Amino acid sequence: MAHAADDKLSSFTPAYRGAITKNESGKVNVHPVAYKLHGLTIAANVYTPANYDPKQAYAAIVVAHPNGGVKEQVAGLYAQRLAERGYITVTADAAYQGASGGQPRNVDKPANRIEDIHGMADFITQYPGVDAARLGLFGICGGGGYSLAAAKSDKRFRSVATLSMFNSGRVRRNGFADSQLDTIQARLRQASAARAQEAAGGPVLYSGDADMTDAQIAALPFEMYRQGYEYYWRTHAHAGSTFKYTTSSLLDLMRWDAADQIELIDQPLLMMAGSKADSLYMTEDAFPKATGAKDKELFRIEGATHIETYWVPEYVEAALGKLTPFFARTL
Repeated sequence: MAHAADDKLSSFTPAYRGAITKNESGKVNVHPVAYKLHGLTIAANVYTPANYDPKQAYAAIVVAHPNGGVKEQVAGLYAQRLAERGYITVTADAAYQGASGGQPRNVDKPANRIEDIHGMADFITQYPGVDAARLGLFGICGGGGYSLAAAKSDKRFRSVATLSMFNSGRVRRNGFADSQLDTIQARLRQASAARAQEAAGGPVLYSGDADMTDAQIAALPFEMYRQGYEYYWRTHAHAGSTFKYTTSSLLDLMRWDAADQIELIDQPLLMMAGSKADSLYMTEDAFPKATGAKDKELFRIEGATHIETYWVPEYVEAALGKLTPFFARTL
């Protein structure tokens, strides 16, 4: 494992309110780190609690970021806030994305995202002061769907929580709110052609890339996408964050589903989503399928939309109000 100098935060460019900008003694600190995963260099941030002592034993939490996001946005916000509550936390840029390695850029395959979560667990359980027997998992948006998948088989995670879970496979396959069922085969053919073009040495094709005008954003049909573009392109923009992904990734995404075999999760499970989120149906569909989790709760954050759970203080506090006792009890 390779640790960056803790006092040099040049690689840490947070895009959330209240972020650490310098490490101070006696307070929560952020440590930019790098490690290898299947030959790729993964860029991550570790947050340590106030008065951190590597000779002590701390519970740790892996935080998985949303689709298109990076560790300096909502994942960093929650990682920092959980560190304030005494946990060592880690959040990493997905392989092929953000500041992590991998070519071509912005490959977005479920297997990679799930392996990223296993890799964060590998890394943080070796970190000084971490009690590997008390490891939790928290996934946000797409990272929530991939956290469900990782927890099915990775029993190092004692408990798992999700916020505004986004079922990437279902949405890429069926469209948001199942609005593109009639174009599934046509889109699969486009993805197949994109892979063929890559294999032949041609240009890599991308989907989801857009630098929209304010008027175009306002005209989007779903609130999650309207607020999402505002978050990622306006209020919480970060150079490493993009909605872009290789079109060939759809071959993998469209045959995957976050709810498949979810009954394999037997760890305590907390799923949270905004009561006004138009993505709420994904959490409400997956939750009852997790029949193996005997200790589970679905919590609706009253009044919140999907994106508002990323940054609006009252909704962040509501989420932390559930996460804090959940992880305290299960870790």
